Amino acid sequence: MKSLDNCKAATVIILQMIKNFFLLILILSASIYFAHSSDADIIVIKAEGIVNPVMSEFITKSIDAAEKEKANVLVIELDTPGGLDTSMRSIVKKIIASEVPVVVYVSPSGARAASAGVFITIAAHVAAMAPGTNIGAAHPVGVGGKMDKTMAEKAVNDAAAYIKSLAEKRGRNAGWAEKAVRESVSVTEQEALKLNVIDIVAPDIKSLLDTIDQREVESSAGKRTIQTKGVKISYKEMGLRHKVLDIISDPNIAYLLMLLGFYGLFFELTNPGVILPGVLGAFSLILALYSFQTLPVNYAGLLLIILAIVLFILEIKVTSYGMLSIAGLVSMTIGSIMLFDSPLPFFQLSLKVILPAVILTTLFFSLTVYLAVKAYRRKPVTGAEGLIGLEGAARTDVHHMGQVFVHGELWQAWSDEPVKAGEKIIVEKVEDLKLKVKKAGGGD
Repeated sequence: MKSLDNCKAATVIILQMIKNFFLLILILSASIYFAHSSDADIIVIKAEGIVNPVMSEFITKSIDAAEKEKANVLVIELDTPGGLDTSMRSIVKKIIASEVPVVVYVSPSGARAASAGVFITIAAHVAAMAPGTNIGAAHPVGVGGKMDKTMAEKAVNDAAAYIKSLAEKRGRNAGWAEKAVRESVSVTEQEALKLNVIDIVAPDIKSLLDTIDQREVESSAGKRTIQTKGVKISYKEMGLRHKVLDIISDPNIAYLLMLLGFYGLFFELTNPGVILPGVLGAFSLILALYSFQTLPVNYAGLLLIILAIVLFILEIKVTSYGMLSIAGLVSMTIGSIMLFDSPLPFFQLSLKVILPAVILTTLFFSLTVYLAVKAYRRKPVTGAEGLIGLEGAARTDVHHMGQVFVHGELWQAWSDEPVKAGEKIIVEKVEDLKLKVKKAGGGD
């Protein structure tokens, strides 16, 4: 009976603990929810570097998050030399369709909004710049190669019309915006303010938020009044995924990943079963292919690099006295220079990367060829071939047949000349597990 009472008491205690546990979870969830909601009133993100698919995805997802969290305003701290037209247009379309007011703030001092950055700034509900920054030079450039006169004119006209429509929509200086495209004009933050290109010059985020408080803007959901007084600010950075993708989108990193991929697959093909080099090589090639989607790849240059790798491999199989290696060196150098065809410096390969990569690749394959030739010429040390030339001793008289002791083993042997037991012999031939021998020091 006492045991039964103890069981009931234990059950009550356990149920109470479970109840308290779920109550604690509920309280924590509620506190996290309300804390998260209050922190989302103002969201600030940084967009630095080239305007590419990674930046586009980061900004568009940040706008989605701001709308989901019902943020009061989203501030984009922008610093870019420009980038891809498709990525820029994706960002601009998202800003225009945003229900949350978007502020583009060109900062910190020394930052710029060039090329594609001009379009993004002009499209913002509020455009601001920090002291010591500049904006402009939005002339379109064919990142995938040189455009002929007709195509260049079409691209300029299209970009000019696009930026004029954005400026007119936001009540900004459409004439200057068109000049930024057609004439590549660029201005400082004070000049931009006077020309009605931007709305505000602010030294920092706090000053910017104080200035835009109670400002009314037109969002896709209608008129919105920005409230910043006493509102918490949430700073959000790129996640690890976006940071990694942004790094590998650099042309120099993409180039090195491609070469590492070729090296890894070469190791795996020449040494089947090693596995690790093949896996790493395939992984590197996949990352390189992703990068190539965001870069102006010249496929003639890529084919020249692949040809170079093939020539280096053939050098191992074909005796060309170094001619294939020289051809591979030339092919890789030219292909590397041609790989990314763009006048924009941030889409070009650095010679500081090309030269070491070409030299190391040549040394790598040259060393491989040397080791392969050395291994081919080396005398076998195992198997039947490894016995030829070894010395031993006759255990019995050997002529038509007898026994010899070679390499620590007894062998049946024959000889073209009589060999007496105990005499030194040399193996001439191996046939059907029998050795043909001759006297050591004897004539052929």
